[in-house]
Formats: sequence, C-alpha cells, structure tokens
Amino acid sequence: METIIKFENVCKEYVMGEVTIDAIKNVNFTIDEGEMVIILGASGAGKTTILNLLGGMDKVTSGAILVGQNDITNYNDIKLTDYRRNNIGFVFQFYNLITNLNALENVEFAADVCKEHLDPKEIMDKVGLKERLYNFPSQLSGGEQQRVAIARAITKNPLLLLCDEPTGALDYSTGKQVIKLLCEINEQYKKTVIIITHNPAIAEIGDKIIYMKSGQIISIEKNSNKKRAEEVEW
Repeated sequence: METIIKFENVCKEYVMGEVTIDAIKNVNFTIDEGEMVIILGASGAGKTTILNLLGGMDKVTSGAILVGQNDITNYNDIKLTDYRRNNIGFVFQFYNLITNLNALENVEFAADVCKEHLDPKEIMDKVGLKERLYNFPSQLSGGEQQRVAIARAITKNPLLLLCDEPTGALDYSTGKQVIKLLCEINEQYKKTVIIITHNPAIAEIGDKIIYMKSGQIISIEKNSNKKRAEEVEW
C-alpha cells in the first residue's frame, strides 16, 4: 500500500505576547492510501493542529508535511488554496452549512469549486438524504445536517477526508450512524479518512490509531482487531 502522508519532525508554535506555546512538537508519522486513521487524545493534545496543518489551513513552524510526493510546507497561499479546494474534504463538529441554501445546494456549492467532483445527487442518495434534497438546514436534524456536511466533503472527490470530532455534537445513536457512514465511504470509495476524537471507543474502527498527549505522539498502533461501526459502544 502506498504511503500518501508523511509528517517529518513537524513542530507548530504559537506566540502569545511573551509566551511561546508548543501546539505540537517533533511529530512523525505516515499514513497509507485508503487507511482509516484515528488520532486520539484529550482536548489540547494537538489533534486539531495536526488536522489544520494537513488540511492546509495553517503552516508549520518547522519540519515537513508530504502529501503524495509534494511538500505542502513549501506552498504559498495561492497553492494552499488550490490544495484545499481539490484535495481536501473537511467534516467539522459543527456542520457549517450555508443557512439560505437547501441541502442539495450546499453540496453543489462545494462541487462547483473543484475540478473532478462526483455527482451531488448521487452522493446525497448515498448518505441517505434522497428525500431531503430541498430542505434547508433549519429543517434538518443534527444528524441529517452532519450527513449533508459529509456529502459536501465527499462530492469534491477529495484525496483526503479530514474529520474533526464528527460525532461531538450528536447523540449516541446518531453518532454511530455517522461513524458507520464514514466507514462505508472509506471502504466503498477507497478514501483516506482521518478522524480526530477524544472518544477511545471510536478508535476501534481505525486501521491505525495515533495517540497524542501534550502536543506529542505517545504511540502509534496498527489495529489488528478492527471493529465495524455497529460493534462500537460508548
């Protein structure tokens, strides 16, 4: 399996007045194409920083991030914008839907900005929202809104699907449905999916689990006993 992501001694510092905060320090890992990867740690562990750097929304202080054969740490703002547009699908804890567009229009909006998108209606059907295409976000439940957000990310046909606490705003049963959907996308579309979470139960669905604490990786495990979403309890 081909390595698609490589972090090499990545550090990210934030300067606040006279204080320098190490958000992450000397982070090293690789991710293979098509892997389901869980980055696990408590709040403040550095998980979101890694996701923001990998998604091209922030820049490293030092080190290198390779996506495919490209070192994205050398990209200027224009190249980073193009990278995000054509390579990254984001799913956030809060859905970030455009309130005055219906569900289908939210998905089509994302498709319009990238080169090789998938069919928005087909993906909406895939996420179980065929009957909700023309409902506005205010007319959808939290779980339905998150499924629109996932459809929006997948329709871009991205290289990477980056998920920041995708079940954090959802109840247990709805959260399990969202995790099941992400697993199906990973398996059926062969997408590389990276989920950051503080919930250790979710780690059981991953091919690889990256454990973080205080801005550093404390261990990386290959999961030889990967569970299906339906089997996970928390």
